[in-house]
Amino acid sequence: MDTTRRARSRSGPAARWLARCAVVAAIAAVAVLLLALGGGGLLVAAAGVLGLVVCAAGLWWFVARRGPVRLFGAFLAVAAPVGVLVFFARSGLWLIALLSSLCWAAAVTCGRAALHRARPPRSQRPTRARRPKRAVLIMNPKSGGGKVGRFGLVERAERLGARVILLDPSAPVDVGELAREAVADGADLLGVAGGDGTQALVAAVAAEHGLPFLVISAGTRNHFAMDLGLDRADPARCLDALTDGEEIRVDLGDVSGRPFVNTVSFGVYADIVQSPEYRDDKTGTALKLMPDLLAREGARRLDARVDGIRLADQQALLISNNPYASPDELGGGGRRPVLDGGELGVIGIRVENAAQAAELAVRGSQASGLTVTTARWAEVTAGGPQRSVAGEARIPVAVDGEALWLRTPVACSVRPGALRVLLPRDRPGVPPPAPPVDWRRLLALAGGSAERTASREDRARPQNRPCSPR
Repeated sequence: MDTTRRARSRSGPAARWLARCAVVAAIAAVAVLLLALGGGGLLVAAAGVLGLVVCAAGLWWFVARRGPVRLFGAFLAVAAPVGVLVFFARSGLWLIALLSSLCWAAAVTCGRAALHRARPPRSQRPTRARRPKRAVLIMNPKSGGGKVGRFGLVERAERLGARVILLDPSAPVDVGELAREAVADGADLLGVAGGDGTQALVAAVAAEHGLPFLVISAGTRNHFAMDLGLDRADPARCLDALTDGEEIRVDLGDVSGRPFVNTVSFGVYADIVQSPEYRDDKTGTALKLMPDLLAREGARRLDARVDGIRLADQQALLISNNPYASPDELGGGGRRPVLDGGELGVIGIRVENAAQAAELAVRGSQASGLTVTTARWAEVTAGGPQRSVAGEARIPVAVDGEALWLRTPVACSVRPGALRVLLPRDRPGVPPPAPPVDWRRLLALAGGSAERTASREDRARPQNRPCSPR
């Protein structure tokens, strides 16, 4: 019996009881409303849904309109939840609303815990790494507001025996070419202290030559470092891998021949990052441009084929190197449970009016305007405005946050296990993501059938074996 099965055998009873607690708490949340029908239970449910709908419509008008309509939308987005709370307080329904909300919160908490225990995320088993003899690290002194200098990364890396190439921010440079020259000079490890876009370019060279790759979390957001479980608050800890490291294999994304480690964005976000003002004023630039991108007649829409399935007229499309745990978690704190699943995550959005925004708020991932899936490959084209370069149609694309124009159709794929990543043995790690609540699975788990199904799937699934360093 392997580690996964042993863990599941230990967590099985706990998962079943947590699932039963979730079901009981959900029934209690509904029962509170039903038993209080005479005392306003129906009003509590109706007021809550109405407040959510009005708030979502207000947010849509705020981001998709200008002038008085935008101000009215902002007012609605704030006034709707406040109005619901005032209504509960003045009508004496606050206790019913509070009890029902607490029961529902308990149901969701227990449900997520049950699903996590029943099927914990597959974790990679790292292999012990050999100490590199000729490590080469490329560092951008401006990245992350000057983290390279602030944490003394150059001095620490050189004390550990690494050669450091410090980029000149005032002169454009091909970091991929620098990495290839380092390999030609005998480098046995490549690393980067910089943003995710720079990480991807050097990672591709490391993958091409079968070398280990070291991620130093000196960028602004460090999404890749976060998903690897590295310390984003102290990038100097990443350098410990040079003397006490272990290695894992992760996938590397490819978009029309260019590597990416996190995401490729098309549509609204990709259009916004093209603006020269975006780096200095992200929020202001987005609010200025979004009305034209979302609601203007003739605005660009995207078409895509995802493993042969067509997605038409999308406003935004996000393709990730392995899927995120939930589409709700993409705003900065989203995590990918695994980086070696061999799949792309695909999220498509089409919301063209306030009614569709309200549907998205109420139905979440089940809304008609949201597509969430996985794929081995995707191909994206676009209608509307396109740039012609040397007779070729191109569309804006944001690759790991970098603004580019790529020739259509833009092809995305993933290279399973292409990258050897060197990690410090002592690192914060990756907290398990909370799975979305699936009530069908919870009901089956509460009755015991989901666990039996999962065990049969485990027996049928081929085992992933760790790769030894070369």
